[in-house]
Amino acid sequence: MRIFTVHARGPDGGGRAPRTRLVPEGFVVLAFLLGPLWLLFRGLRLALLGAVLVAVAIGFLPGNGPEWGLLALHLLLGFHARDLERWTLRRRGYADAGVVAAPDEEIATIRLVAARPALAPGLMA
Repeated sequence: MRIFTVHARGPDGGGRAPRTRLVPEGFVVLAFLLGPLWLLFRGLRLALLGAVLVAVAIGFLPGNGPEWGLLALHLLLGFHARDLERWTLRRRGYADAGVVAAPDEEIATIRLVAARPALAPGLMA
């Protein structure tokens, strides 16, 4: 069973449609393996900037420091990738709208619509 957090943004005067996003919990293997690329393709620009700055700082460590430091950075990215995604959604105006437990995202969406029909139009956008 997977846990998904629900994030919703209502319509605004700027013409943006309501939007609902499901973010799964757990370790992200692609964020661990491809760190900055994963951040870039997910649109997490500030997190990407932070990761690059930390990687540059790690490069100045003496001895075997850079190898261990970059491994630690990538482990942190793998474990906290979804937290960074949720943080970015909050910055973009999404509010926490709940939690859904389901085996996969499709069933989580069905359960969310059954429990909170008002969020359904944002899922279809």
